[in-house]
Amino acid sequence: MAVWRRDHYGHPVEPGLIFQTDASSQYTSIKFTESLALRGLSASVGSVGDAYDNALAESIIGLFKTEVVDRHGPFKTLTEVEFAVMEWCDWYNNARLHSRLDCLTPAEYEAAHYAQSSPRRPALV
Repeated sequence: MAVWRRDHYGHPVEPGLIFQTDASSQYTSIKFTESLALRGLSASVGSVGDAYDNALAESIIGLFKTEVVDRHGPFKTLTEVEFAVMEWCDWYNNARLHSRLDCLTPAEYEAAHYAQSSPRRPALV
C-alpha cells in the first residue's frame, strides 16, 4: 500500500529501500519476495523469536488498542471493526500531530519534504 500510495502521488519509492518484516509466511513467500525484487526493494526479515523483528508493529498495535479498542469497544460486527481500523489509520497518517515532526501531521511533513526536495515546475498560463 505504501508503494502504491507513493506512486499514485508522484513520489515513487526508489530502489534500495529495505522492507523490514517478521518471518510470517506471507512475507517469506516467493511471490512477495519477487514483487519486492521487481521494484528493486530488499527484504529484511528478523530472525524468528528475536525481540526486534516486530517491535514497531507491536507498538502500533498497542496504540490502536489503547486509542480505539479500549475507548470504543467492544465491537459487535466485523464491519464495525473494519471502519474503526480505517478511521484510525486515516487519522494516524493524515491528521495526527506528531511532536517529532515539529507538530505537523505525517502527511504534511512528507508533503513538505517533497516540496523542498523537488525542483519547482513553472506555472501553466
